Formats: sequence, structure tokens, C-alpha cells
Amino acid sequence: FQVHGIVRRSSSFNTGRIEHLYKNPQAHIEGNMKLHYGDLTDSTCLVKIINEVKPSEIYNLGAQSHVKISFDLAEYTADVDGVGTLRLLDAIKTCGLINSVKFYQASTSELFGKVQEIPQKETTPFYPRSPYGAAKLYAYWIVVNFREAYNLFAVNGILFNHESPRRGANFVTRKISRSVAKIHLGQLDCFSLGNLDAKRDWGHARDYVEAMWLMLQTDEPEDFVIATGEVHSVREFVEKSFKHIGKTIVWEGKNENEVGRCKETGKIHVTVNHKYYRPTEVDFLQGDCTKARQKLNWKPRVTFDELVREMVDADVELMRNNPNA
Repeated sequence: FQVHGIVRRSSSFNTGRIEHLYKNPQAHIEGNMKLHYGDLTDSTCLVKIINEVKPSEIYNLGAQSHVKISFDLAEYTADVDGVGTLRLLDAIKTCGLINSVKFYQASTSELFGKVQEIPQKETTPFYPRSPYGAAKLYAYWIVVNFREAYNLFAVNGILFNHESPRRGANFVTRKISRSVAKIHLGQLDCFSLGNLDAKRDWGHARDYVEAMWLMLQTDEPEDFVIATGEVHSVREFVEKSFKHIGKTIVWEGKNENEVGRCKETGKIHVTVNHKYYRPTEVDFLQGDCTKARQKLNWKPRVTFDELVREMVDADVELMRNNPNA
């Protein structure tokens, strides 16, 4: 594969999580990866890039993807996550590539929001609970529409939470692994979280990206739920992260007064702050990936415990070498 990507213009380099893909990372010299300046809010540039590259596969992974922040940036989230998907699809049509391009849309378990059945599968009714979820719902249906109206090979991957050491620093899993690493290295004493009892179906991004690719290798375009089928709470993610560095967290108090105290030292390492709560919460997500197992021969390989350990270890190494990272 030769990979072309779209990157937003910034005054500083914003390619930190893909530096290793450059032929020469120090000089930002490209090899099999070529980056183009563009934006999902600019249809002209999307047409220009797609017409120039003439891709065989397009993966739309671009989004304002932070659910909590989508309440503060609701219009922008709708523009990028919802209408941005339409702009990409229209660009494919404008460039005359409907019959030659396969299109993957990064859909989300947040579509299920206030869940209507447990576990959630492809036929579960949607009930989004955030501007992010609502925008992604539009994107989901516009993909289905282009598939049915123009016979475009277009699929929605309804992916449940997928994590890795490359996860953004303000997402809860990475916030936990970074903070635990800093506490382990003596760089931090305490950090704050929101809803400790939110439960999620967490998998490893590496496994889920394989599923994305598999969806575009099938003969007929279909939508798939990708998940592990296991559910763990934010609280459990905290406990396992600390356990990996030899600390046992004991919970004291209730609601906003709850704290996580280290059993071995007596120090409080975790507090609860209401500012991290969402106006409308998604309490429980659990995916059923039976269809993907049967039709794609896909299954998750990385366990929850392995994921937590990998993220903590990676952040310990990162913080040891660069405490301000």
C-alpha cells in the first residue's frame, strides 16, 4: 500500500503519533506515506486531493472525537463529524470514482448511547446522547444512503472503544495511564476523573484497525459492530493500572467526595471532579461482534489486562524520558 493522509494546517507539527511512519522522522521525509494539507470542513480541498490521488480505499477516521468536548463544540462537531463525511462522499462522486473506491466510515458505539438492548449489535436501535453521537448518526445514515443510491462500496464500522499508547492525552484511559506513570515516577501525587462507574467495552486499536481493513476486503459492503464483548468500569481501569505499578487503590466516600487512596502508603491518588461529567451520560456499552466473527473471521487478540499494562508501560517510558510530554 501507498498511504495518503490528510493533515490540518497547524503552526506546530501535529504528526506526533505518526512520526514513525516517515521514511526519515527527523526531517519529516515521506516514504510510502504522503500527507496532504486539508480539512473535512473544506469540500474544495477534498475534491482536489481525491482527484489527484485517485485512491482505491478511503478510511474516514477524521473527527472531533472527544464526546465531552462535543457538548462545548457542538456546531463544529456536527460540521466535521457529520457534514464532513458527506463532503468526502460527494468528493468521491464528483471525481467519478464511485465504481472504483471502497469507503470506510469510522462509526461509533456512542450511536447506541442510552442503550435499548444488551449487548448491542448491528440491529440495535440507536439513541445517541451527545452532539458527537448525533453527528456520527448523520454520518452513519448518509453512508448507507450513498451505498443504496449510487451503489458505492461504503461501510460503517461501529467500533466500540479502542485504545492504545497513541490515544489522545485527554481521553480517560490515556489520562489514567499517563497519571499512574507520573505517580510511579514521583512526578505527580493525584489526579481527577469524572464518572468512575461508567462501563465500556474496551479493546486494542491494533485489533480494530485490522477489522476496518477486513471490511473493505469483502465482496459486498456491510456494516459491522467491532467489540470484545467484555465490559469494564473506569474504576476497574484505575485499579488495574495502579496494580501494575505495585499499588492497591482503596475507595473511600461517595459520589463527588469519593477518593482513591493507596493502601500501601495512605496517599490519595484519585479524586472525583464534576466538571468531567457529561450533561447526558452513557452508562453502559457492550458490543456483540458475532457478525464480524462469522463473516470477517475476526476476533480480538489483546486482552483488557494486556491493554492496561501496555498503556502504563508505554507512559512510564515516555514520562521517564520526557516528563513534560
